[in-house]
Amino acid sequence: MQVHLGLDDTDSLKGGCTTYLAALLVERLSKIEGLTFTDFPGLIRLNPNIPWKTRGNGAVCLRLRLEVEEALGEVKEAALKLLESSQVEGEPGLAIYLGETVPESLKALAWKAEWTVVEAGEALKVLQGLGGEAYMPHGGRGIVGAVASIGETLEGDHTYELLAYRKPEYWGTPRKVDPESVKEVDRLFKGETFGNIDSETGRILITPRGPDPVLFGVRGESFKGVVEAARRLHLGEPVERWMVFRSNQGTDAHFKGVLPIGRIPPYSAVVVEGRVSQPPQTLPGGHVLFKVEDGSGKLDCAVYEPTGRLTEVASQLAVGDLV
Repeated sequence: MQVHLGLDDTDSLKGGCTTYLAALLVERLSKIEGLTFTDFPGLIRLNPNIPWKTRGNGAVCLRLRLEVEEALGEVKEAALKLLESSQVEGEPGLAIYLGETVPESLKALAWKAEWTVVEAGEALKVLQGLGGEAYMPHGGRGIVGAVASIGETLEGDHTYELLAYRKPEYWGTPRKVDPESVKEVDRLFKGETFGNIDSETGRILITPRGPDPVLFGVRGESFKGVVEAARRLHLGEPVERWMVFRSNQGTDAHFKGVLPIGRIPPYSAVVVEGRVSQPPQTLPGGHVLFKVEDGSGKLDCAVYEPTGRLTEVASQLAVGDLV
C-alpha cells in the first residue's frame, strides 16, 4: 500500500515549524514494522504572496509504503498524536491519499497553489473526491498546503535542503554557526549549493532569525552536495537531528508564465511584461516606485531597498522601457 501524507500550517509562535514536526514524525513512523519510505520528504514552497502564510510558506509530504494495510491505523495515530501534542497555533492540516500514482487533479491543485490563491473547500473537494482523508483539528486553512504537497511530485526541476535542528534548551538563543565556515562552504561548494550568503551584503543566509528549532539549512542541487557542505560547517552547539528534503525552492516554481496585467488575480505571484509608463520615484529609505502598462491595464511596481542593486537598476528606468 502506497501512502502519501501531507502536512501544513503547524508552526508555533513558541518555536514549532512544519519541517521539524515532519522530522519528528519520520522518527516515529520508522518504528512501524513493514513501513518503508519511498522518496525524500518533500518540502513544497507555496505561493509567497499569501497574506496568511506561515513563515516559510512550506508544506511537507511524506511518501511511504506499507506491507500490511493494518499498519495504516498506526500511521494515522502517530501523525494525529504528534499534531495534537505540538501546541500548534495555526490551523494545521493533515491530508492522506492512498494510491500508487498521484492523480492529475492533485497535481493541478499543487500547480495552482504555488502561484495563486486556493480555498480550503477546493482542496478538500479534490482530495475527498479521490477517496483521500483530511484532518483539520483547529480549522481548515492548513489543508490547502497539505493537499498541495501531495500533488507536487517534483518530477521536473527540484533541489535539496538539509535542515539541522537545535536541542530544545537552545531554542530562542542566538545560533552558534561560525560565519567564516559558512563563507568557506560557499566557496568550496559553489555551483553545488546556493543561498548560503548574500553576495552584496555578506549576510549569512543559512541561519534563520526566529525562535523556530532550525539551526541552519543548506540548499543545493544534490543530496550528496548538501550533506558534504553541512559537514564542513563549524558549530558551537549540538544538533538534535537533521533531515534532507527534496524541494521546489530555487526553481522559479511560483512563476508559471506571463499574464496580462488586467488578468492578475489578487495575492498571486506572476510574470508581467510591459512598458514603463511613469518615471521611477525614489522614496526616503531607498524604495523605488514606478508604473508599467501592457495594453490590458496599468500596474504600480515597488522595488524595496533590501533588494540592493535592483533598486539602482529600477531608478534608471525611463518611460517606454520594456520590463
